Amino acid sequence: MADSTPESRTVTSADVARLAGVSRATVSFVLNDTKGARVSAATRERVLDAARRLGYVPHAAARSLRAGRSNLVLIPASVSAMGRLASEWIDDLHEALHRRGYVTVLHAGRFGDPAEAARAWAELRPVAVLALDGDRYTAPTADVLARAGVRAQLAFAARPVPGTYTIAFDHRDLGAAAVEHLIASGRTRIGVIMPKERGLAAFAEPRLAGAGEVAARHMATVVPVELAYAHEDAAALARRWAELGLDGVFAYNDEYAALLLHALRGQGIAVPGEVAVVGADDLVLAGLQDPPLTTVRIDMPSAEDIAARLEELVESGSAEPAPRIEVRLVRRGSA
Repeated sequence: MADSTPESRTVTSADVARLAGVSRATVSFVLNDTKGARVSAATRERVLDAARRLGYVPHAAARSLRAGRSNLVLIPASVSAMGRLASEWIDDLHEALHRRGYVTVLHAGRFGDPAEAARAWAELRPVAVLALDGDRYTAPTADVLARAGVRAQLAFAARPVPGTYTIAFDHRDLGAAAVEHLIASGRTRIGVIMPKERGLAAFAEPRLAGAGEVAARHMATVVPVELAYAHEDAAALARRWAELGLDGVFAYNDEYAALLLHALRGQGIAVPGEVAVVGADDLVLAGLQDPPLTTVRIDMPSAEDIAARLEELVESGSAEPAPRIEVRLVRRGSA
């Protein structure tokens, strides 16, 4: 029997069944990893080998129709702009969900209207939606998705979202923790870095608000300072630092903090002598700076825990409440 089909024809599960010498039902059981199906290890390997030799790939939409639901978990792609911490966490989540039979999809669309975003997400008919920037998630958003058959909706948000499993996480806490520390160390005029990169305002603005709330209680001043993640922009900012009159800065996250730290030192500005610098995320690079970066650590739940909660929401429609995500200051040499 030939090991391949003509290039002009799409390979089907029937081709795999013929090459493996089994029924199409057995091919379906093996390739869909059907729970409870009695297929011997030898038969399973024969089917997988035939699929590899033929280059057969299961049809996701057809599989969803047979199963009665999708296996897609959609994550709005704005998380990709959040930095290394979020990227690594999403990688871990992808692996945890994959082990449970789900496929993670990042949706790259950017929408000003949450309802428009929900309609675009719903077109893919995901089984679940996970929003890290859940403060833009609304009750109408949740309703659109529920009507489209989305079985699980999980959002990280400062306040509960009706119709959505919400994990409490307020970005204002990061700005508040950073500025509390800067004020306690004697700083009174504090800059808050606002990244120019598209997609980060949703996270930067509440961090600025949290910083401002703390400053208002202590008679300190908070000044928003725009910065692009580029050496040239950081160097230009450092050259005019004296004009700003700032003695402390919360630099949005550790990546922007490290960039600014090097630019300030390049201009001969002493850190923390003249300017105290605080980052966020507690990345490995924070401890490698000179001086090491003081940072605000986010105690994120494990990706495995979130994958388990999503699966529970998909299967039963509910899950035990999750603890609030807390932040804590990690004090090092920069502030």
